[in-house]
Amino acid sequence: MQTSTEISDGRATLRLEGRFELSAHRDLGNSCDSALATHGVNELELDLAGIEHFDRSGLGVLLLMKERADIAHKRMILSNCGASIRHLLDVADLKEIFDVA
Repeated sequence: MQTSTEISDGRATLRLEGRFELSAHRDLGNSCDSALATHGVNELELDLAGIEHFDRSGLGVLLLMKERADIAHKRMILSNCGASIRHLLDVADLKEIFDVA
């Protein structure tokens, strides 16, 4: 999975592309930690528009990233979730945990 970061107006947006699966957790975690540690950032947005594949293991990765944001006392937002991602969030009853834009 490829990640690019843009910081603007207190929000760090991580644009994700490729396969969102368990193997991506380390690199994504490093990107999240770096963004969350940036001075002035109070929100972390994961832009999922470029995700080609997302499965149940991806839910676990999202939960890990949410935990990192919570520990840093920052809000985490999921944006541009496709139908399959929304479906998995519904099935796993996780829509209440995440802010989905």
